[in-house]
Amino acid sequence: MSKANSNSDNGKSANGKSERRPNFMTRRGLLGASAAVGAGVAATAVGTASAGPSAQSSADRSTPPGDLRLRWLGNNGWEIRIGAGDSAATVLIDPWLTRFWTGTYTEPGAAPETPIEVDTAVIDGYGLRADQILVTHGHYDHMTDVPHLAKTTGATVFGTESHVNTMRAMGAPERQMSVVAGGERLQYDGYSVQVVRSLHSMGGEHPRVAFAGTRPGQVPKAPETIADLVEGGSLSYLISVGGFNIVNFGSSNFSEHDLEGIRADLVMIQPGGANVPGYVPRLLDLLGHPSYVVPTHWDDFDEPLDKPAVDWGGLDALRDAVRKASPKSRFVKLDHLETLSL
Repeated sequence: MSKANSNSDNGKSANGKSERRPNFMTRRGLLGASAAVGAGVAATAVGTASAGPSAQSSADRSTPPGDLRLRWLGNNGWEIRIGAGDSAATVLIDPWLTRFWTGTYTEPGAAPETPIEVDTAVIDGYGLRADQILVTHGHYDHMTDVPHLAKTTGATVFGTESHVNTMRAMGAPERQMSVVAGGERLQYDGYSVQVVRSLHSMGGEHPRVAFAGTRPGQVPKAPETIADLVEGGSLSYLISVGGFNIVNFGSSNFSEHDLEGIRADLVMIQPGGANVPGYVPRLLDLLGHPSYVVPTHWDDFDEPLDKPAVDWGGLDALRDAVRKASPKSRFVKLDHLETLSL
């Protein structure tokens, strides 16, 4: 693993605006992201699982193809490089580099009227390339920077009708936007992408999706606050490289029906799942107990991307849950901007 350089400078401390965020129905609460809730339930879910890991022979596993590199861009941001040299293809998932202050993981959480920021200098400083950009859902910590990256990379961007309409309102090139709903399979030179319908986590006293809603039919007015970036439907993605299957989830929930027949060699999952029965064991069982489990979306994204990741409180519980549910799976934690080469 190697640490990349970054010239990002977020400079805002956790004390910057937290006192101005009281009395809101917070995204933190809705997502069940606190250590007390997310960690406790994850551990309980494993303890009550009725079935252990499925037996699998080595013949059931695909060998990593080589020249496959996964770099964590923080939150659920991923850069997947396929191939060597200038001919390598690049797939980005939920790239969010601006990381403007939200207070999401503070006690009061993020206020809905928090203004959206897109720092093009910070984004461009990473020099990202992309052939495809995959959007899992429309929240601020997943989709905010995608329109700018679409313009600078020329990549095809995949998302639901709601995601695409919102990104068009944010200036994304219409001709590069591709509306998907789940079930689509796209073949490229040396790899394929399969779109899988998914679900977002639900939290709060009356469980519901944070900033729920869609933007169907037509392009809305340009979003101004984080509440304007609604979930808009959730997707997960399967990237297959030489038969080696990588599956990414942008939230701590999934659609069991839509995962039928899908097997993963490497899965990216996040802590949480407080309201999902048997979240970790059931998901890993559905995917055939992958060889690699890589945690995603576990960092406090108000902290700088060019500094070591700060756990919001769910990482240890996720690690323990994976070990209990799938002891033969290798739990591989990356730090900010680190690369896993396979």
